[in-house]
Amino acid sequence: MRQIYLLLLLVVFSGTAFAQKADINNFVVKESLLKNSKLAIIAADSLDNPLEKINGTYTFTVSGFSQPVNFHDGVAILPLQLERSAFVYIKHQNDSGTHSKLLYVYKKDGDLNPYAINSMWLVIIPALIVFFAFAFRKFITIAVILLVIYIYFNHSNGLNLSTFFETIFDGLKSMF
Repeated sequence: MRQIYLLLLLVVFSGTAFAQKADINNFVVKESLLKNSKLAIIAADSLDNPLEKINGTYTFTVSGFSQPVNFHDGVAILPLQLERSAFVYIKHQNDSGTHSKLLYVYKKDGDLNPYAINSMWLVIIPALIVFFAFAFRKFITIAVILLVIYIYFNHSNGLNLSTFFETIFDGLKSMF
């Protein structure tokens, strides 16, 4: 009876010892250390401090394409290589929700500089243009031209219409 009790106790303790919560609820995107025009995803806590305990394969959606990413000590390299400056929308979904970031990656002289963009700017800029168009009637043609340029700039740099609205909806969900 004592052996069964010890065996049961050993099984219970070993089951809890290997259970590790390794969810990615926040991440930081930077240029890869190899300077090979690739981005690195760094798992982080809520204060953007790196989490080195994250290891394994996680699924991320990068600009609409779902791909598995291998993390080693909290860092993963995205397999895509950027040829020019572009918008990159990175999203990860787990049990605690959807975590996403919209970045504008500026490429100059082989260096990548990712800038995080708040999704509310995607709403505020067109709303201001439309507001000024309604406030000043002579501004309507200029407003239409500015909106076309805004849409063309977003689309030519990889932010298509579906990603645009997905970014806005994810930003609104995270606010509430």
